[in-house]
Amino acid sequence: MTTMIVTVFVICYIAIAMEHSLHVNKTAPALIAGVVTWVIYSYFTPDKALLNFELIEHMGDISSILFFLFGAMTIVELIDAHDGFELVTDKIQQTQKKRLIWIISFLTFFLSAILDNLTTTIVMVSLLRKLIADKKDRLLFTGMVVIAANAGGVWTPIGDVTTTMLWIGGQISSAATISHLFLPAIASVTIPALILSMRMKGTVKRSHQLEKESKYTPNKKQKRNMLVLGVLTLISVPVFKYFTHLPPFMGILLGVAVLWVYTDYLHRKSNPNDVKKVSLVGAIHRVDLSSILFFLGILLAVAALEVSHVLIDVSQWLETSIGDQRLIVLAIGFLSSVVDNVPLVAAAQGMYDIAQFPMDDQLWQFLAYCAGTGGSILIIGSAAGVAAMGMEKINFFWYVKHISLLAVTGYLAGAAIFVLERLLF
Repeated sequence: MTTMIVTVFVICYIAIAMEHSLHVNKTAPALIAGVVTWVIYSYFTPDKALLNFELIEHMGDISSILFFLFGAMTIVELIDAHDGFELVTDKIQQTQKKRLIWIISFLTFFLSAILDNLTTTIVMVSLLRKLIADKKDRLLFTGMVVIAANAGGVWTPIGDVTTTMLWIGGQISSAATISHLFLPAIASVTIPALILSMRMKGTVKRSHQLEKESKYTPNKKQKRNMLVLGVLTLISVPVFKYFTHLPPFMGILLGVAVLWVYTDYLHRKSNPNDVKKVSLVGAIHRVDLSSILFFLGILLAVAALEVSHVLIDVSQWLETSIGDQRLIVLAIGFLSSVVDNVPLVAAAQGMYDIAQFPMDDQLWQFLAYCAGTGGSILIIGSAAGVAAMGMEKINFFWYVKHISLLAVTGYLAGAAIFVLERLLF
């Protein structure tokens, strides 16, 4: 049974990694892995009642992650539909490359902490198209955006899918994550930005901005209100969890409902056809459901590996072979540049018992850092990298040549600071 489950998982994972070569969306093999691994486990498990209990229990945990992501993606789409992000991007007037790389890096870093690394990358790459006309210059800035987005996503529970998973799973808390991971995260973006800025000279040439085709044009007040309300909703989710002790997806769903009431009231006198794209229903239609189904498939497959005791065996092997947990987690970070960090973190959650490693143990905090920032080492290692790759048609080997070493340098610098922090404090 174990061999069959692992074989199916590995084959499907290879298909996920070779998505662009096979021309098959990664969601399809992820769903196949999620279902088929459970089918195999079911065939070899005589106690069907226990089987269904285990599946439903895992689906409860998985659903809490998926509903949270769905709500967060809907809010971000709603802000973007009302051009809320333009209030931020229109303020950037700098053309000096050395200064602009710092502005873009830290804007991406902090925006990613509030939103998420995938959404922030999409927003920032769209911004770079307006700011920089030269393709070569724009690619370097885009590579820095990937590094900064992944770094910014690790120090808040809502900035990256993996930190969200650990947060919802009870392995990390909001306050401890911010206090322990902020300095390592900022080091992982500062070092690459410093190296890259030293290579850059001259100014960038601005692109001509194209007007958006839309029947509805929000005014400045509406843009500002939607940006403020949307960001406050996302930020308030950890506060909601702290005071109510309810899972985060409850807070995000309440936020969606409040914004739904606000947008319906805002457009109550407008022609429904004119405001269709900026309504909350329109935002829901633009949410990337294939990504949510991808997470569903992967998390189901990892759950099958957990209940079949594969992850426990892997954990014991790593402990015997490597021993030092910090080296194990550091290796997981490098592996996340090749393998998607979502299943890696999900696997680690199954490998280590929270009873042995309680909330905010250095294992979980270091895992959040390494899995998030390690994905920047290769363009295919994170959702942010894949998004940038698709939007700017970035070549895999171009990224390896120009960006990977920068990402590795920042990754190791941040890891060293994390270890030093724990030794000192």
